[in-house]
Amino acid sequence: MLPAIVIEKLPRLIRAIKLMPGNADEEEAAILAEELAGITAMVAEKFTNDRTAEGIQRAQLLTIGGVSLGLEHAVQGEDDMAALDYLIENGAEQAFQAGFRLIRELAAMPEDTLVGEYDNDPVYSQRRLKELFVDICTADPAETWSGYERYLGQLKQRQQVQAIVDAARWLRRHHAEGPVKDPDLNAEGVIALAIIFAAEGGGRIVARAGQKEFERFVASVRKHKPDFQAGWAELMEHIPAPHQPIIAERIATYRENCTVLQKLYTRASIKQLWTELENYAGSEIEADYP
Repeated sequence: MLPAIVIEKLPRLIRAIKLMPGNADEEEAAILAEELAGITAMVAEKFTNDRTAEGIQRAQLLTIGGVSLGLEHAVQGEDDMAALDYLIENGAEQAFQAGFRLIRELAAMPEDTLVGEYDNDPVYSQRRLKELFVDICTADPAETWSGYERYLGQLKQRQQVQAIVDAARWLRRHHAEGPVKDPDLNAEGVIALAIIFAAEGGGRIVARAGQKEFERFVASVRKHKPDFQAGWAELMEHIPAPHQPIIAERIATYRENCTVLQKLYTRASIKQLWTELENYAGSEIEADYP
């Protein structure tokens, strides 16, 4: 069995620097070295202990990763010579700022669909930014670095989460009984409520519900036996285009697997159905009774 072929992929900054002999003059090399030293000093002051050799070393690794991240984004699909040209024409600081901006924008996006008031806390936000910066941008100059690929992976995942959160926030703003302003948000729970209650028909948007409202819903469905698909079609008519894919995907899932809807026409009690609803909506439902 042949051994696996390991392809070395050093940080983009290092690969670009290796091309400098013959492609950049001494002045350009000196300017780049000075810029990198300045970036490292700034990173050491803000993100590491700049009074220790270890702190400076960590800052150097973060500088390499931060500049490399900016370069990867700037010269997507191009070779290392394009990265060197970018450094000479625009400077290492611009590349670093571009990379750090990507991290800052990524850190501002939700990691999961449970959003709490603390997510907007400045201290927590700063800590989250630092942790993400260190995780993605720590780059050893002599080792393979996958920071850009990990950034792209996290970006895709967080964009998906952001889409779910945005859809839930829209539903909250258009709740039939008035906007829901609770800072804590269970986005999947909000969407679940909206879809389950939409099965009744009528186009009402329910983003928060209590036991009394749920009892009314169950009684109505059992009495009138509405066409769930028609109710969901009415709901979709109210949903703005950007949020429709998320809602449509959840409807498709709940059509086949939602135990609340499956048990509506059985002998299941309200208590049993409420317990099932809790599994979907979580903190987005409220107990009206002690």
